[in-house]
Amino acid sequence: MSTMGKVIKCKAAIAWETGKPLCIEEIEVAPPKAHEVRVQIIATALCHTDAHPISPKFKEALFPVILGHEGAGIVESVGPGVTNFKPGDKVIPLYMPHCRKCKFCLNPLTNLCKKLSLVKNPIVDQELMQDKTSRFTCKGKPIYHFMGTSTFTQYTVVSDINLAKIDDDVNLERACLFGCGFSTGYGAAINTAKVTPGSTCAVFGLGGVGLSTIIGCKVAGASRIIAIDTNSEKFTKAKALGITECLNPRNFNKPIQEVIIEMTDGGVDFAFDCAGGPEAMRAALDCTTVGWGSCTLIGVNSEMAGLTISPVELIMGRTINGTCFGGWKSDSIPKLVTDYKNKKFDLDLLVTHTLPFDKINEAFDIMNQGKSLRIVLTF
Repeated sequence: MSTMGKVIKCKAAIAWETGKPLCIEEIEVAPPKAHEVRVQIIATALCHTDAHPISPKFKEALFPVILGHEGAGIVESVGPGVTNFKPGDKVIPLYMPHCRKCKFCLNPLTNLCKKLSLVKNPIVDQELMQDKTSRFTCKGKPIYHFMGTSTFTQYTVVSDINLAKIDDDVNLERACLFGCGFSTGYGAAINTAKVTPGSTCAVFGLGGVGLSTIIGCKVAGASRIIAIDTNSEKFTKAKALGITECLNPRNFNKPIQEVIIEMTDGGVDFAFDCAGGPEAMRAALDCTTVGWGSCTLIGVNSEMAGLTISPVELIMGRTINGTCFGGWKSDSIPKLVTDYKNKKFDLDLLVTHTLPFDKINEAFDIMNQGKSLRIVLTF
């Protein structure tokens, strides 16, 4: 029996309040309205950004909410005015919208869209649909959306500008990584920093985003890639991706940036912070060479106050960049997925755990203990 135009009852993981485990609940998912798409989520991965709103230190989250922003699924139905998607299409929900009409979308220098360009915090500023209502209810109560995606549910509703269509033969248990982690790290190297052939790179933080950054550096032709992490157990994966050196700051009696500067005769060409803490950010900037060194900030610590930078550091030729979703517009995602199909890079190395969706709290525990890269949940 067709579900088109009807309310769907399904399972979802709801965060009812801060500091508490998620609860698997039966929810109602309303049909899509104009320019909206209802998607059956097949697989979703965990990202540390999903843990921010339920942290007691995070003050901006709205509850109750369905988290999740790194998923992949199949279009169940579309609302009026949707022309780019149809039932049965395989898709990836994207927290970075792309209206294709505003001055940002029409500018090749950014992947921002007007819908997000003026918001205070993209983590919490897509908590409702365009008409300021929710498509989720549970126990008679509206449930907030998250980052325009909400992938911790069997069915979700997203705006058609927050969606990318991909090839029908793609493995969705891997394609979900394109919703955030892989695209962010890989794009930071390819799009934001524009790593050059023969260059030297330093990557701080070897989680899923950091390893994806290493893949980007390797594909771009970097000749030397130095990986830095305080957990030496992560070096095995990094070595499999082609890094040249592994450094654990705890094994040295001097700041790690000084070690890197000595190793590279003055500093690396490109540095990436994928950890998000002030020490890693500081070290990433400091280890770049004067004259042309480029530091790209990828990791975000929601509790960090800021980073102090002296103008002299920039006057001497260093640059510091930030990247959001690796600089990709939604139109680029299908090509990225095709590159994966053509074995340009291997996503299997990034997935350390695959668990059923009802093990989501166990998955959060594993992630928070630093025992995973990417955990994929399947329905």
